[in-house]
Amino acid sequence: MNYKKIMFAAFAVMLAIGVGSANAGDKLRIGVEGAYPPFSWKEPDGTLKGFDIDIAMMLCAKMDVECELVEQDWDGIIPALLAKKYDAIVASMSITAERKKRVDFTNKYYNTPARFIAANGSGIEVSASGLAGKRVGVQRGTVHQCWVEKAYPDAELVLYGTQEDVFADLASGRIDAQISDSLQGLEGFLNTDAGNGYGFVGGDQDDLECMGEGAGVAVRKGSEDLVQAFNNAIQAIRADGSYEALSMKYFGTDIYGAGS
Repeated sequence: MNYKKIMFAAFAVMLAIGVGSANAGDKLRIGVEGAYPPFSWKEPDGTLKGFDIDIAMMLCAKMDVECELVEQDWDGIIPALLAKKYDAIVASMSITAERKKRVDFTNKYYNTPARFIAANGSGIEVSASGLAGKRVGVQRGTVHQCWVEKAYPDAELVLYGTQEDVFADLASGRIDAQISDSLQGLEGFLNTDAGNGYGFVGGDQDDLECMGEGAGVAVRKGSEDLVQAFNNAIQAIRADGSYEALSMKYFGTDIYGAGS
């Protein structure tokens, strides 16, 4: 591992957030959602848990900077970054051309496809005609909303503030189907008691325009040093095996995606 490169990255982080050196009390603020299990969720005592949470802290450790997690609802997660409520977003945010107009991204830190979920025996077919008139639940402002609007325009799109709310209404029968990240759907719903009697329908849903090239860390425009620092840290945790170990802990497989 190139330790000089990591130490340079840590110094670059402090410059990027307006600090000349890593003095006591200096923190990199990371925006997280906390309502997207297994990538992020909140325990009853308020503790944030999940793959994104652990990745954020792992990257901060590699950059040798102290990090503070700042919880933020998804709808306002980019506006809060632009308002300088925090310095970066680690929240399974897909790298898309549309989002690149507002923020800069690091390289991906994972890439998994989206899939639909519906009740077993529902007979729902994932096609433009098969979803026509069906109530499809989607978290508002996500790449999945973009994809349903583009590929299945005759579906009745039902928007929610959190993915947890989508799953709750699917389980109660208020919607006919939902679409989310496939691993999020598996671990956050199908492998829970609420997901009994439900399953994936259709194949992987992937579209570069809507869904982008994987999830990356988002920062404010012009934060080149911070982007490079995160990229160096992502490369380092891939190289030393800690990324794979974390991915295996949560998912039983390496979710980095093609090109790993």
